[in-house]
Amino acid sequence: MNIYDVSEKAGVSIATVSRVINGSANVSSKTREKVLAVMEELGYTPNVFARGLGLNTMNTIGIMCADSSDPFLANAVYYLEQNLRKNGYDSFLCCTGYELSTKQNYLKLLLSKRVDAIILVGSNFLEAAKKDNQYMIDAANEVPVMLINGYLAHPNIYCTLCDDYQAVYDGTIRLIEAGYRRPLFLYCSRSYSALQKLSGFRDALSASGLPAPEESVCLCANDIAQTKELLCSLKGRGLVFDAVFGAEDSLAVGAVKYAREQGLRIPEEFAVVGYNNSMLAVCSEPELTSIDNHVETLSITTVSTLMRVLGGNDVPNKTTISNELVVRGTARL
Repeated sequence: MNIYDVSEKAGVSIATVSRVINGSANVSSKTREKVLAVMEELGYTPNVFARGLGLNTMNTIGIMCADSSDPFLANAVYYLEQNLRKNGYDSFLCCTGYELSTKQNYLKLLLSKRVDAIILVGSNFLEAAKKDNQYMIDAANEVPVMLINGYLAHPNIYCTLCDDYQAVYDGTIRLIEAGYRRPLFLYCSRSYSALQKLSGFRDALSASGLPAPEESVCLCANDIAQTKELLCSLKGRGLVFDAVFGAEDSLAVGAVKYAREQGLRIPEEFAVVGYNNSMLAVCSEPELTSIDNHVETLSITTVSTLMRVLGGNDVPNKTTISNELVVRGTARL
């Protein structure tokens, strides 16, 4: 028996149950009586997790990311910890890798530390099979779960994300309008975010009346050298392309190296667009045109939302942040 069962039975939000548990004045007498009656009927005794929804009991937040060497994830963790500290919270960080069983075990570990909430950084925590997301749903029945750059609809799960679909759609349209008629899309995972980007690319080709054969998209390793070799191999097999849109900046940098090796003039003959606007974008030569998905804003918004949740406020399940195409030397847009 948990706070979610009380919420469902009483027909109110988890935040409302939390306010009743913690004696908040921001609950009507009628609602308070209904919630208390349901708690008594179900034999529910509030535990430390339930109280933590309304009171900053442990003042500690669990953060999970798959890979701290990834520039996007590393920056997100930095901004999260910085802003949690400003709000009086410490944090536990777990770098989980990508295996489902490892992610599940780390989530159990954080809950055993009696954290007040869990922040999952990156859409790699979303599994393709719905049943494999149950571990997040179970955690959300105990503490607020914040998901950055992914979306899962469930009570007490709060998602902050950029519109990856629209960003890639708009960027691809601009490439096509600039005269690059055979763009190639590279991506390195089947995460929620990557698949949104892939859909944006394919729909942009379709909207522009261009063919979208399977050869126009390629799943590859997130590695600069391997990306360059892959593109050389594709050219050797007869694939014609005059632009590369990388779902990550590292893939785009690999495309720049490919163009250099092939003697292609950038951006006159060959265009490259990346994603994340990371440090790699300005280290590239020429500097990389890239989508800025505003990782700092994503992180700050996530912490702000969490503080409102812990304060017993009702907040939306999904917050979308705008992105920006930063045009530099690798694309004539």
